[in-house]
Amino acid sequence: MVKTKLFLCAVSFTVLFVYFSYMVARERLQQIDFDTMVKLQDHISRRFDGIFSYFSLLGSAEITIGFCLLLVFLSLLQKRWIPIIGWLMIVPASAAEVFGKLVVFHPGPPLFFHRSALSTNLPSFYVHTDFSYPSGHMTRTIFIITIFASMMVFSSRNLFFRSIALFFLALLVFLMGLTRVYLGEHWLSDVIGGALLGAAAGFSASILILRRTQAFGSEAQARRVQP
Repeated sequence: MVKTKLFLCAVSFTVLFVYFSYMVARERLQQIDFDTMVKLQDHISRRFDGIFSYFSLLGSAEITIGFCLLLVFLSLLQKRWIPIIGWLMIVPASAAEVFGKLVVFHPGPPLFFHRSALSTNLPSFYVHTDFSYPSGHMTRTIFIITIFASMMVFSSRNLFFRSIALFFLALLVFLMGLTRVYLGEHWLSDVIGGALLGAAAGFSASILILRRTQAFGSEAQARRVQP
């Protein structure tokens, strides 16, 4: 049952991503993108430039892919072979993001919108593509967040802990999306597209990573109903 729900979520977000990408390619969201960026930059003080810039490092390719590789290593130590494939799915998800930036005609925000105060030597900051759709930061961040959110939803932990964890995961997603637009790195459509792609890949990976969750949940429920 858990696998079925995750599969349906993966398919649904894949379809949404394809449709949304079509809308972006047809230039249907240009005015919304422009208005959103202007309003955010008008209403948020420039003193947040540094904070948001450093926060955005959490979504960089080096941090997110490195985090997944760490979990691959831990799964390898535990001899959990199938989850290794799940965590490695961040690589094809990132490849799909780069492919989108090469083929979907969607120029990024002009330089006068850029507010990033970050000076870094990370390799990913020197990789440039012709277009900006979808956001790689959002793709990779949502990929990881989706997996952890699935763990929370389909685990046997108490409702209070689950709610608190999901709240902070949602807050992390919101802040990452906000920084992408506020810093002038991406349009709103780039952020939404990256989120849809990351969710599709994250739910697909969760099928492999959480393959035993349902069994654990059933065992916990059986113990609770025993006299």
